[in-house]
Amino acid sequence: MADELNPAELAAVFGALSNPARLAIMQWLKDPSDFPPQLEPAEQVGVCLKHIQSRAGVSQSTASQYMAVLQRAHLVTSTKIGPWVHYKRNAKYLDRLAETIKTDL
Repeated sequence: MADELNPAELAAVFGALSNPARLAIMQWLKDPSDFPPQLEPAEQVGVCLKHIQSRAGVSQSTASQYMAVLQRAHLVTSTKIGPWVHYKRNAKYLDRLAETIKTDL
């Protein structure tokens, strides 16, 4: 099936999710309304990095590194609004991941 992820894509996903903090971030992003209010609706543009950083209890650079790993694995997408970067789950890719796991693993 053309929409299934290839072994390299699966390895990137599982590598990204092998870190407990990154796994927790993915779980948190499932419900953006659980984060503090922000100027732009989190459901549309994603959650601001500063809120992810605060919840994770890590430095800004560590939070950025975590999000970069998740983005390289296609698990999240980002939107830059002014100086702020917002992240949300990549629902289409997660659907493909779920289908691949269901059919191939």
